[in-house]
Amino acid sequence: MKATIRLGKWFGVPVGLHYSWFIIAWLITLSLVSQFSAQNAGWTAATIWGLSIATAGLFFVCIVLHELSHATVARMSGMPVRGITLFALGGIAAIEKEAASPSKEFWMAIAGPIASLVIGFGCRGLAMAAGWTPQGPAPSPLAALLGWLGYINIALALFNLIPGFPLDGGRVLRSIVWAVTRNADRATAVAARIGQGVGVLFIASGLFSLLMRNNPGGLWIAFIGWFLLGAARATYAQTQLAAMLRGLSVADIMARDCAIIDADKTLRHFVDDELLRFSARCFAVSRKGQVLGLITPDDVRQVARDRWEQTTVSDAMRPLESMHPLQPDVPAAEALNVMGRENLNQLPVVAQGHLEGVVTRSYLAHVLQLRSELQTSG
Repeated sequence: MKATIRLGKWFGVPVGLHYSWFIIAWLITLSLVSQFSAQNAGWTAATIWGLSIATAGLFFVCIVLHELSHATVARMSGMPVRGITLFALGGIAAIEKEAASPSKEFWMAIAGPIASLVIGFGCRGLAMAAGWTPQGPAPSPLAALLGWLGYINIALALFNLIPGFPLDGGRVLRSIVWAVTRNADRATAVAARIGQGVGVLFIASGLFSLLMRNNPGGLWIAFIGWFLLGAARATYAQTQLAAMLRGLSVADIMARDCAIIDADKTLRHFVDDELLRFSARCFAVSRKGQVLGLITPDDVRQVARDRWEQTTVSDAMRPLESMHPLQPDVPAAEALNVMGRENLNQLPVVAQGHLEGVVTRSYLAHVLQLRSELQTSG
């Protein structure tokens, strides 16, 4: 889930918005306008709309704080955090590595719901001190704002505690199964399977509400279930792929037959002299003995054909540092994760500043297919 709008760094963690966030932000604002209008008939339209927009904005601040709590515990446990992205179904903290132990997984997962509960009960207590009650008109816009934030943050915490992967409750369940079985893969598989079941239940209940009770809100519940089902399936598949690669390092699956291309050669000469004539799986761009980056057929296609004579290979290549280089001893499963996360077809393998080889998506897929066939035949 890539952020399309950057909101800067919050406590050192990059925060951004996915374009789908605007959909849910608008729907929440409209819902609040309807709710505040029904409960406070004496308020002006300007007050209701201003309060609704402010409340919706603060709710998303609360979601960021929920995700920041995950990120904080992750960083304290030595797990890098790339950022937090708000999207149509809330927020997600992009944590680059899995937890190293069940206890770290548990505390990282439970931190978010705890933060939401603290915020929720805190807002609810302040609202009640200001005279707010769940039913009836609010004594002031501020009390109405705090009352709604209290309710929604408590609801957010309880929803996330549902024991279905990839919800926080599913990760808590995974940590418990992991601690009992001492097998992280088995724990992930159990949590993912339960997550698929939760997703199916959400879809079924949402469609029932929509079709049998004519409740449009059921469509949203079904959509959430569809998202959970897809995420749980993807997690289960990723666990199976990682198990197939166990015992292999990046050095075991990388291509070592990289052709060295002069950085100052034009794309025309590169295509005619190298790309179309040789079967090398990778092309390293070098100048004065130093490898600067890699170039692929996709990079060539990004340049208009009539500019090949004026464009050098170094102009069209991808610099090594932008391609997330890996060390040769890194587990092969990590290469699979990086390729999926960054949408890359090749990963350079670098040791002590020297290019050792390249991991390609096609060869990695070949290894997975071969291991899968061997397991099936066995």
